[in-house]
Amino acid sequence: MSIATAVLTASLAMAPAAAPSMGVQCTSVTVRAHFAASPTGEAVTYDPALVPEGSRVTVVEKRYGPAGTGRTVVALRLAGLVPDRTYGAHVHTKPCGPKPADSGPHYQNVRDPVQPSTDPAYANARNEVWLDLKTDADGDGASVAKVDWHVRYGEARSVVVHEHKTHTEPGHAGTAGARLACVNVPLA
Repeated sequence: MSIATAVLTASLAMAPAAAPSMGVQCTSVTVRAHFAASPTGEAVTYDPALVPEGSRVTVVEKRYGPAGTGRTVVALRLAGLVPDRTYGAHVHTKPCGPKPADSGPHYQNVRDPVQPSTDPAYANARNEVWLDLKTDADGDGASVAKVDWHVRYGEARSVVVHEHKTHTEPGHAGTAGARLACVNVPLA
């Protein structure tokens, strides 16, 4: 088992164990797919040099508690990418399409009135789902994001893998370079 797989497994195992003891309802969504150059499947690569065709993606979303007071845990696992490389990744508002921009902007719990959003007051890991990761020597990587809110129904449709780690400074907050790949995930 790679380190990335162990981290992902441990993170997801901890969350469900906590829910029953708190008397909290839990729902989940899981998507497993292979990246392809054609946008007709669940996962598409826009840059096969950095996200090769046939590489794998798993996204798991778990929601706890009632709307308005619950929390959400999103886990991302990538396998077969470029070894020892950092990637950014975020939940986006629209499904994947033929063009990288088709997936729309990042999903935000509190929407920034100015788009594109680069204000750290809105573009941050507490208001968006950030899943940046570094691949290991085998090209595998995993990350988990936990937020204290639920995604609004129908407003988050994909996870996008980006070129580099997400910036946090004003004027660049939330940016992570080119959109390399996208996977359709019906969050919420």
